Amino acid sequence: MSWGTELWDQFDNLEKHTQWGIDILEKYIKFVKERTEIELSYAKQLRNLSKKYQPKKNSKEEEEYKYTSCRAFLSTLNEMNDYAGQHEVISENMTAQITVDLARYVQELKQERKSNFHDGRKAQQHIETCWKQLESSKRRFERDCKEADRAQQYFEKMDADINVTKADVEKARQQAQIRHQMAEDSKADYSSILQKFNQEQHEYYHTHIPSIFQKIQEMEERRIVRIGESMKTYAEVDRQVIPIIGKCLDGIVKAAEAIDQKNDSQLVIEAYKSGFEPPGDIEFEDYTQPMKRTVSDNSLSNSRGDGKPELKFGGKSKGKLWPFIKKNKGATPEDFSNLPPEQRRKKLQQKVDELNKEMQKEADQRDAITKMKDVYLKNPQMGDPASLDHKLTEVSQNIDKLRLEAQKFEAWLAEVEGRLPVRGEQTRRQSGMYDGQGGPTGNSCAQDRESPDGSYTEERSQENEVKVLAADFDDEFDDEEPLPAIGTCKALYTFEGQNEGTISVLEGEILYVIEEDKGDGWTRIRRNEDEEGYVPTSYVEVYLDKNAKGAKTYI
Repeated sequence: MSWGTELWDQFDNLEKHTQWGIDILEKYIKFVKERTEIELSYAKQLRNLSKKYQPKKNSKEEEEYKYTSCRAFLSTLNEMNDYAGQHEVISENMTAQITVDLARYVQELKQERKSNFHDGRKAQQHIETCWKQLESSKRRFERDCKEADRAQQYFEKMDADINVTKADVEKARQQAQIRHQMAEDSKADYSSILQKFNQEQHEYYHTHIPSIFQKIQEMEERRIVRIGESMKTYAEVDRQVIPIIGKCLDGIVKAAEAIDQKNDSQLVIEAYKSGFEPPGDIEFEDYTQPMKRTVSDNSLSNSRGDGKPELKFGGKSKGKLWPFIKKNKGATPEDFSNLPPEQRRKKLQQKVDELNKEMQKEADQRDAITKMKDVYLKNPQMGDPASLDHKLTEVSQNIDKLRLEAQKFEAWLAEVEGRLPVRGEQTRRQSGMYDGQGGPTGNSCAQDRESPDGSYTEERSQENEVKVLAADFDDEFDDEEPLPAIGTCKALYTFEGQNEGTISVLEGEILYVIEEDKGDGWTRIRRNEDEEGYVPTSYVEVYLDKNAKGAKTYI
């Protein structure tokens, strides 16, 4: 199967076909090039996506990544970044191994094709020239033969005519001989040119054209093989990154399997645990013995004697305020006293650890300077030992400052750890009390009616902390604009709010609601423009669907 023998007369069609083959190759190059651009764009988008969801440094998002689920998500982002890198590798390898290589090959192919068809056209032009020579020789031979026949006929006519002189007859005979000789010469020339043309034509169709077409066929077959190899390379480039992409995906699966819901739940406990103990049981107060009843710090005192209860606010110990304390508008106290005990302990411990790390860093620097000074002492040519004294003194002073700072925070930490209640220990429960006749007695009574869940419970053990925080409420409430009423409420129980930020109410009293329960068990209410504060949510029945109208009433 050879184009030279089978397609000897299809020069123009072969020229079109080989041009079509080059066009196909260039189309494939364009396809691969666009694929590399897509891979680069995809990799760029993946990297941007991964970067977009990376936690910002020194932000609250970094704290979220202590949870295993968030760490798994971070691992996913990192793996996706590596995944994007593999798509960049695909683009680079396809560009180097296919696009660039084929583009160079196309130029070589075009040059080779041009050379082959140039040789073919040259051979065509040569055979056409030979054919024209043959045709010219043939026509000349034909013309000379006709002239010789006419000359012979003229001689014979002259020779037969008795009226013609011998001289004319001889002249006609000589002319006929000349024409005959010219015909013979033309015949010989035509025969020679014909023989040469046949030889040239045989070489053209059996040697030159087959050789040229064979080169064109080989060139076309190499093009076909080359595009096939490029397609294999195209697949192989993808296949080479599959193991690495598989590792990226395995990393994502491994990170997902490392998620520990129990550990995350424990972290939530550590993050939000206040350190307070749940309130204990409410003691039963027997009102069947009025003669033995003493005025309780938590009972109503009818001091005016007119039958109307009058609220008195005693100076008794103030219980814990954590359920409804808001954050100060100012800076955080250095000792973190604005936090619940457990959270305060964690912050203090974290601060102590940071100071210890800084001290260790300074100590390492001091050791390095000391060693350098020893080297200078042994080898004065390397440096002046006295030049390090200032730096050594500065580092030592920094260590002393850090040590004093650490001792201060360790003292606060010891104070907090010594004050934290031990779990399981019976916690004494107290509520706000009325001012009695000399302070609390051994048989302190509860309020007339108390909530079953005791959400207002106050502990005497937190008295010192409450005193520190009392001023925070004063500043906060003074700065705030009065909130509009969002409904009304009815007091189900009598509650005396002795803590800063609370308000005392009587059973059955109707008041305005200005802030709903935020989940901490307290509702903010207002009696009039000057009296507002928090009460336990379980002590009131809230009506948010009604407008606050009317003044205080008793039921």
